Amino acid sequence: MTAAPPAPAPEAATTTAAFSRADWSIFSAMGVIWGASFLFIAIGLESLEPGVITSLRVILGAITLLLLPGSRMRLHPEDRGRMVALSVVWVGVPFTLFPLAEQHINSAVAGLLNGAVPMFTALFAVLFFDRRTTGPQLLGLGVGFVGVVLISLPSLSEGSSEALGVGLVVLATFCYGLATNMAAPLQARYGSRPVMTRMLVLATIWTLPFGLYGLPDSEAEPIPLIAVAVLGVIGTGLGYLLMGSLVSRVGPTRASFITYVIPGVSLLLGVVFKDDHVAVLAIIGVALVISGAVFASQRERPPASPA
Repeated sequence: MTAAPPAPAPEAATTTAAFSRADWSIFSAMGVIWGASFLFIAIGLESLEPGVITSLRVILGAITLLLLPGSRMRLHPEDRGRMVALSVVWVGVPFTLFPLAEQHINSAVAGLLNGAVPMFTALFAVLFFDRRTTGPQLLGLGVGFVGVVLISLPSLSEGSSEALGVGLVVLATFCYGLATNMAAPLQARYGSRPVMTRMLVLATIWTLPFGLYGLPDSEAEPIPLIAVAVLGVIGTGLGYLLMGSLVSRVGPTRASFITYVIPGVSLLLGVVFKDDHVAVLAIIGVALVISGAVFASQRERPPASPA
């Protein structure tokens, strides 16, 4: 006899409400953590192959969550396929693509292109997950997208973005948009921490062969290794824990608007650590990105009830 499914997480009932102070705190922390991830990937690539970076960050992220209490769960048979798919779409594929892409484009451009995630998230939400958006959210989507374009234009005009790198990042953001919607029902059923932990453990299996393949051509230099360690423990372990909580609290579409904050963070880090030039258009774009996130935080319509 199959046991009854776990009760939905308490925070799931708040997914259509306006952002609370706690939601904004998580949102801001995620913007900093994932905005810095592109810089850490670039530092790791100084001595490590892309596959090694991907594999190490997933392994360290999984270990980080496994060490926390309440990270284990009994997965029902009907959810096993969904969990495997989530681990491939949210971690296995995009985590593999980003280091490969940053061999062709710089970390700032990769971060800027990541701003496309909300568009894919909203598209999948409407087409396949029966979610409704409000006028302010659509306005936030448009304003934020314009901001991302303005931030991107100076870098693109300098020829720093090559077609292959751009294509890989766009494919990764496509995966993120789908995965954010896929994660929401699993988190409502089991809680965000157990889902994120199981997802990263499974993703370790998918990414390990790529890591082993790149190991012979990698060199163990201290700074790149430290960068990847931070990327794994904080950017992946803590990052996915916070993202899972945010999806449960505010819904997948609005949680995905965190990627509108990432370009501003990656741009700032480029200035501080790489002495990059900041164009006026980019500064205007950051202001629009923040404005878009504010509009996106408004109350969301709940899914339509079955007739």
